[in-house]
Amino acid sequence: MAALPSASGISSASAASAESAASAASTAHAAVDGTQGFPDGFLWGGATAANQLEGAYDVGGKGLSVQDVMPRGIMAPPTDVPTPDNLKLEAIDFYHRYAEDIALFAEMGFKVFRFSIAWSRIFPLGDENEPNEEGLAFYDRVLDELERYGIEPLVTISHYETPLHLARTYDGWADRRMIGFFERYGGRVRYWLTFNEINSVLHEPFMSGGIATPKGELSDQDLYQAIHHELVASAAATRIAHEVDPDIRVGCMILAIPFYPLTPDPRDVWAAKQAERDNYAFGDVHVRGAYPGYFLRKLAERGVELDITEADRELLAEHTVDFVSFSYYMSSCETAVQEREAGGGNLMGGVVNPTLEVSEWGWAIDPLGLRTILNDYWDRWNKPLFIVENGLGAKDVLVQGADGPTVEDDYRIDYMNDHLVEVREAIADGVQVLGYTSWGCIDLVSASTAQMSKRYGFIYVDRDDDGTGTLERYRKKSFGWYRDLIASNGATLVDRSSRPRD
Repeated sequence: MAALPSASGISSASAASAESAASAASTAHAAVDGTQGFPDGFLWGGATAANQLEGAYDVGGKGLSVQDVMPRGIMAPPTDVPTPDNLKLEAIDFYHRYAEDIALFAEMGFKVFRFSIAWSRIFPLGDENEPNEEGLAFYDRVLDELERYGIEPLVTISHYETPLHLARTYDGWADRRMIGFFERYGGRVRYWLTFNEINSVLHEPFMSGGIATPKGELSDQDLYQAIHHELVASAAATRIAHEVDPDIRVGCMILAIPFYPLTPDPRDVWAAKQAERDNYAFGDVHVRGAYPGYFLRKLAERGVELDITEADRELLAEHTVDFVSFSYYMSSCETAVQEREAGGGNLMGGVVNPTLEVSEWGWAIDPLGLRTILNDYWDRWNKPLFIVENGLGAKDVLVQGADGPTVEDDYRIDYMNDHLVEVREAIADGVQVLGYTSWGCIDLVSASTAQMSKRYGFIYVDRDDDGTGTLERYRKKSFGWYRDLIASNGATLVDRSSRPRD
């Protein structure tokens, strides 16, 4: 995890501010009750990924990533080479418009901005000995701009953007040498995440793990060996980060989804538990430093024998994460005794919950599920939690407002309000929550569908699914709502739930 050589990092003043914020978030939560709401120093902000907003796929010495050959996201196989219909090649051109966009984030009052480093912008093939200085200089500029506004950077090292060369030459994380390539990252940013939604490799091995072997041909042995390599790489990154600066905080990142039994039948209860364990295992290793027994049993029953060295075991045991971060969009159900109607549009599968409404893309809308996840994770790991993705993808319509073009996205405001009310409830439960970064704080290209029409942002970007548009930015109604929410530290939230009071 060699330091980004030319990165300016954050100033000492920003670092002091970050330390103060983290300290406040870690101490104030104990005093929070249902009337006090969010602690002082709570890190409000937004989240993005390089491959979904930067564009400039062939600018500044950048090499190809797996995303550059995924014009339909996970909805179709990858192409051999980049094709003009891949919206991610240009995305929303954050590469050239980052200053404008960060100024808009600052206008909303962001305390933190989550973004990722495009691996192939730093190491175009992924296995070079020397980094691409042009790529480093770009992230210098981004960090400098964040520093200008006092916005804390939260950097994801690997966010679904493995260099294509590594995927096709080494079969991604199925090859142990990938660990060494990963260690080249690092820097002087205080908050780091290693792998985005690391458990998603179970479902989308090419996008998540850069594994070029088709999913239907991938053996359990190779898949779980790749997972092991990712976990070891994450521990190695944590070790190096703490060696660089003991104050650096490294977190894991999990795609969180509570699974409910479809019926009270004990077999359904057990099926839901097993589905949750598939996700818990990744956090268990990151936090506890060893594979849990239930996971080892699963591997044994599948005939998987992991190649684990003693050095691997030591890394995992001695270099656990400082906090647990996660994405949360939906819940799901599991059943072992009834016909299954699969949930639509998500990475994790599961069964439709007949009691919940769904989004336009078939994702169950379940604010209380977020409180459930927060409580479960806190009880299980007793580590600070960070909600680094949450939001509503919807087909926004640009209209003329009093101050110019806008989107009347009350549906997004309602969705986020209701989820954040449950975050407030979880904090009152005693859960330590460091912050909240809404997903796609500016419209970007969807990871799952590779569409622009699946919009999450507070900022509308004029680009359509066919690639046309001016790329102009417009403030949605939710922009002002989130600005006011941050300014009030959550006090403007309205409890609209029918949830029984505790």
